[in-house]
Amino acid sequence: MLKYLGLDRPFLLLARKLLFTVVRTQMLSETPQALGLDPDKPVCYVLARRFVSNILVLEREVMAAGLRSPLDGIAANGIRESRAFFFSRRSEPWFGRRKDVGYSPRLERLTQAVRNRPDFDVQIVPVTILWGRTPDKESSIWKVIFSESWSPRGGFRQLFTILLHGRQTLVRFGQPVSLRELVSDAEDQERALRKVGRVLRVHFRQQREMAIGPDLSHRRTQVDGLIETEAVRGAISALAAENGGGPNALLKAEDKARRYAWEIAADYSYPVVRVFHRFLTWLWTRLYDGVELHNFDTVTGVAPDHEIIYVPCHRSHIDYLLLSYIVFQQGLMIPHIAAGANLNLPVVGSILRRGGAFFLRRSFKGNKLYAAVFNEYLHMVIAKGFPIEYFVEGGRSRTGRLLQPRPGMLAMTLQSYLRDRNRPIVFIPVYIGYEKLFEGKSYIGELMGKPKQKESLFSLLLTVRELKKNFGKVHVNFGEPIKLTDALAQTHPGWRDEPPLDETRPAWFTQCVSGVGAQIADRINNAAVVNPVNLLSLALLATPRHAMDEDQLVAQLDGYRRLLEAVPYDARTRLTSMDGRAIIEHCERLSLLQRHPHALGDVMHFPQEEAVLCSYMRNNVLHCVAIPSLIACLFTRNAQLSREQIGNLAKTVYPFLRAELCLRWQPEALCEALDRYLAALVELGWLTQSSGREGIYLAPNNISDEYIQLTLLAQAVRPALVRYFISLSMLTQQGSGAISADELEALCHLLAQRISLLREFSAPEFFDRAIFRTFIGTLKQAGFASEDDAGKLVFNGALRAAAAESRYVLSPDVRQSVLHLTRLDRGTVEQALTRLAAKGKV
Repeated sequence: MLKYLGLDRPFLLLARKLLFTVVRTQMLSETPQALGLDPDKPVCYVLARRFVSNILVLEREVMAAGLRSPLDGIAANGIRESRAFFFSRRSEPWFGRRKDVGYSPRLERLTQAVRNRPDFDVQIVPVTILWGRTPDKESSIWKVIFSESWSPRGGFRQLFTILLHGRQTLVRFGQPVSLRELVSDAEDQERALRKVGRVLRVHFRQQREMAIGPDLSHRRTQVDGLIETEAVRGAISALAAENGGGPNALLKAEDKARRYAWEIAADYSYPVVRVFHRFLTWLWTRLYDGVELHNFDTVTGVAPDHEIIYVPCHRSHIDYLLLSYIVFQQGLMIPHIAAGANLNLPVVGSILRRGGAFFLRRSFKGNKLYAAVFNEYLHMVIAKGFPIEYFVEGGRSRTGRLLQPRPGMLAMTLQSYLRDRNRPIVFIPVYIGYEKLFEGKSYIGELMGKPKQKESLFSLLLTVRELKKNFGKVHVNFGEPIKLTDALAQTHPGWRDEPPLDETRPAWFTQCVSGVGAQIADRINNAAVVNPVNLLSLALLATPRHAMDEDQLVAQLDGYRRLLEAVPYDARTRLTSMDGRAIIEHCERLSLLQRHPHALGDVMHFPQEEAVLCSYMRNNVLHCVAIPSLIACLFTRNAQLSREQIGNLAKTVYPFLRAELCLRWQPEALCEALDRYLAALVELGWLTQSSGREGIYLAPNNISDEYIQLTLLAQAVRPALVRYFISLSMLTQQGSGAISADELEALCHLLAQRISLLREFSAPEFFDRAIFRTFIGTLKQAGFASEDDAGKLVFNGALRAAAAESRYVLSPDVRQSVLHLTRLDRGTVEQALTRLAAKGKV
């Protein structure tokens, strides 16, 4: 091994020659000879980072000033040191983060000598060497990556930094400091070293801040503070006590907490953010025909006075990259993003951390230490005013519908705000709508029963093949903000007078979390953008063979546009400006639609592999047509209905549709919505009003084009109504108190799969278990069913009456098929439940 960082003479000659062919230095302060050094006292230079390149730059500048080389060592008052410099850090890694900590052995010896010998002193001169500033604008991504930053730098990175930034090397000599004066009041050697180390750390930090700005890295600078918080210390002590107590148990618990903190925390880096920006600009251009932005002034209007929490819908891994890109483009600080621990992959995880991602496990249950560390980290980010982004759905939607909000992150956010009310919090709902999805095929496979594909570097590399495809346009629409203080006041007016919350959360807290989650879901849906693919999917998927005459398809698309223009779902909802023919041409360009030439008129149809994928796009905007589709279902089964009958039937079904699709209208507002949609359907000619009897609506002639169009509209919610009838029929067939909610959910899932195979319901979301879970939960909330002491579902005549009303919306053959399949004897049911339990599905 070379004597000291490889500084033997042959190595030095070669290293100098190579280094200074690419390095040019610039002094940022006085030259070494202008520092006013005392010639009677030895000088020892201090470098912040332990690299041979730093030593050679130091030597060159010192020798140019006519001073003694730091490589010649120290020889004074009987003290001899082979070199006249040391490092404030003991080591630098080639890869990864630094693990070796402590004080330089030379500093320890010099400090001891000064303390032991009154006639000896050393002039300490800190020298800051910066290998190029962080560039504001840079044509080369590599220069941005390897520019000066706060992140620990290994030898490999330093080599590239020299090659790219060597001609902009900046050197600053600090004012000399007497080592004796620094350690004169120290009681012992350890305190003396700590004082010198602290002074040097402060000096180098200030110099670096002057050149490249403040250190924003949570991961490196704040993990220690996180471990020292009261909540984390308490969790550490509790874990140590569980493991037998004692110093070793405490050290192990603290080490585990520190590992958790490093696992969670972001490591924000401006250079990486700029690299992301350049890369994503290229990626969006390569993948999409454009990214259309709507209502961003919503954000700029509240950003100056609020802590912003972005809560977008979650449909793709592209979501968080896209939202951060847009926020950065609009001149705001990008959010810190809550990402699943499954994305903390080698290399990828490190890059995402530097782009602002922090990682969390899917469940904290039973791990109080991890929960304490994560809660404190989230509170730290919120308290410091950094914007945050997380997905209240908890995961990506596999069906295209908005998932039911999960309370975890919302509860932690609310608890953090109640603990420290420095800055008001505002939630910004964000709707992200795609015309084609990266993950579409994997979603379909999962819904069909395949196991969820685990994220890996290999699967990430495979997505490179997708770069050859065109994914259409992306729409990002910012919804109406939700101020947390308003939500608290609405739920619990006296919240400001409440004492700090402990582990037992009061009922009003849980109610507020649930209310905020529901508002977020509603306002994401309110900001929906109905794009051409959404409309085409609504129309074509309503037909048995996913095909339609071109002119008929144009008429259906134009009819949907007129309906949504006449009754917009919400003021923030956006609708494509394309007419029917333009929509067809657009989807043909995206290879979503194929044309079959025919003498009687071209037939438009989905390619076989695209039909199921387009069900995802239909589901994105299903909520926008849910009420008119429900009305259409009533009139495809009934030639005429009174306004009162329409209202009564709709009120029975509406709670379940609202829970499944996050519809915006409260039950008391349903009547007004029905009136508006009825008027629009009459204007379209899809319904008529009786001239002789007021309040009577009539279906069109069943051989007319209008009746066909009304029938196609009805197909949007018809599968949902069939699912509801499956659940009601199965529950009534088994009887009150016979099965639990979990068992009913599993059985309904199996029956829906079977019906999907036997009938035309080919979309895999038809038998999605989550939808049945939501329906059963709504049954209990609406009072149709409840659980007894044994956990079984009990019900009364109201549930049977609701099942009987299915005759108004479902055809006799569908009802008979469902009733036949749900007529299972108890032995068959028990066998099915046993098999499901063995697979862990009940």
